[in-house]
Amino acid sequence: MNLTLHVWRQSGPKAPGKLEQYEAKNVSPDQSFLEMLDEVNEHLIKEGKDPIAFDHDCREGICGMCSQVINGVPHGGQERTTVCQLHMRRFNDGDTIYIEPWRALAFPIQKDLIVDRNALEKIMQAGGYTSCHTGGVADGNAILVPKQDADYAMDAAECIGCGACVAACPNGSAMLYTSAKVAQLAALPQGQAEAAERVCAMTEAMQEAGFGNCSNHYECMAACPKGINVKFIAKLNREYQKALFK
Repeated sequence: MNLTLHVWRQSGPKAPGKLEQYEAKNVSPDQSFLEMLDEVNEHLIKEGKDPIAFDHDCREGICGMCSQVINGVPHGGQERTTVCQLHMRRFNDGDTIYIEPWRALAFPIQKDLIVDRNALEKIMQAGGYTSCHTGGVADGNAILVPKQDADYAMDAAECIGCGACVAACPNGSAMLYTSAKVAQLAALPQGQAEAAERVCAMTEAMQEAGFGNCSNHYECMAACPKGINVKFIAKLNREYQKALFK
């Protein structure tokens, strides 16, 4: 396939940015989206030009590093799929593709398609620790957890912290991310000791980082590559209200 790319280029956090046009030629439908960008970068380097900067790591849909808005949709719009797992067979010969970074006040652009997502780490750090004795391997079943609760916690723990929920939200809210981190521990007995302090600290860290509020657009759930459900936002709100009473 031959494709026309419009890629956001920005040399630094305070530099002006703009969309620049590139041609991607002889693209295999079996390539991943990032492999296609790798080839474009190879041609740019041969021409003595600055390659397109973008985040990536595992390229297996696990680490949450890849972060691109493709044709206006975080991760490209394929259900439960990260950019690195998006394949070029989703596109057609002659297509025009727009590639931009995450757009949110809390995610300042560093260069091209790379944004600073430390705001998410600050929320995670605010969560602190759990004061449970882990013991040895044999102690794994010492505290009985109902399967329904374990499944609920695991569904929340699927979050990879990529930030697509923030990029998709018209308010730039991190409620889905924060709620997933709160809910996975709130559902388990090991997370009860610091539950009230945790939800208050993480919610306050989220607000201080410059994220917006949730107004129930549900764009976050639609964009999430792991399918994190908005029911966890309701759980976060309940936990927060309980903590305030305490």
